[in-house]
Amino acid sequence: MELAYIPSPSRGVLYLGPIPLRGYAFCIIIGVFIAVWLGNRRWVARGGQSGTVADIAVWAVPFGLVGGRLYHVITDYELYFSPGRDWVDAFKVWQGGLGIWGAIALGALGAWIGARRRGIPMPAYADAVAPGIALAQAMGRWGNWFNQELYGRETHLPWALHITSSEGGRVPGYYHPTFLYESLWCIGVAFLVMWADRRFKLGHGRAFALYVAAYCVGRGWIEYMRVDDAHHILGLRLNDWTALIVFLLAVTYMIVSSRLRPGREEIVEPLPADGPTEDTVASGGSAEGAETDTGAGKPAASEPKAEPADEPKPKAPAEEPESATKKS
Repeated sequence: MELAYIPSPSRGVLYLGPIPLRGYAFCIIIGVFIAVWLGNRRWVARGGQSGTVADIAVWAVPFGLVGGRLYHVITDYELYFSPGRDWVDAFKVWQGGLGIWGAIALGALGAWIGARRRGIPMPAYADAVAPGIALAQAMGRWGNWFNQELYGRETHLPWALHITSSEGGRVPGYYHPTFLYESLWCIGVAFLVMWADRRFKLGHGRAFALYVAAYCVGRGWIEYMRVDDAHHILGLRLNDWTALIVFLLAVTYMIVSSRLRPGREEIVEPLPADGPTEDTVASGGSAEGAETDTGAGKPAASEPKAEPADEPKPKAPAEEPESATKKS
């Protein structure tokens, strides 16, 4: 009998009347809130406006969810489109199956759209939200615990994960809790990025590239421990190759970016369109206010009202249009 192990939940969904409350979905939602909260704090510290991170997240999060699901369905298509499978299950995100590679790729596209609409440099935004994304991943991995999925090889270590479900080809037993390994690794990555950003003043997307590179290192050895079905290329799992390629790209970006664009962005967000500009602040008010105060913006038709009605020598009618033209 095992004296110590990590128990699996008896079920991954609770029902509030007819409404299902799924642990996997809760973990994803909590992760998003953590990412937005921390990203907002870092963005404001960089000189941005509070709320901007959340506004752009409205674009990034849906794109990321779609991208994560697409990557999973494409790389594990046999789970949905092979004989005996129901292709409708490909849309059941709550059952698990989000690929981080697709989530980051399409999520970045959504963030770029949102940042472009706000006139914000995408690299600066990515640097601000990078640690929050790592913490969101750490939280999201606990959704795999609720679903009893993505565990590693069999082990009898005191922190072994006890799998009790036999659905989907699972074999009950004690396995490496790779979901926990990756969750702890992501927390470490978040603190590493925050420390390096504070120490070296990373800018122009280099903090985000550090997050990507550090995550790939951990994902490589954690992926190697997993025993769930996966496609292999030259003896390595597909996600191991993906982690290796993305790691090299991230490191290359950090090196090239540091040489071409050293330092950090001085301005990360322009003044709002409806706010005061530097010129109007220097002149003591807005252009509209200046016209109102001086009377320069008043219509010409109202100016003749200031003339006395009993003027003894009014001008000839032919001259009035000329006077009105000059005043306008």
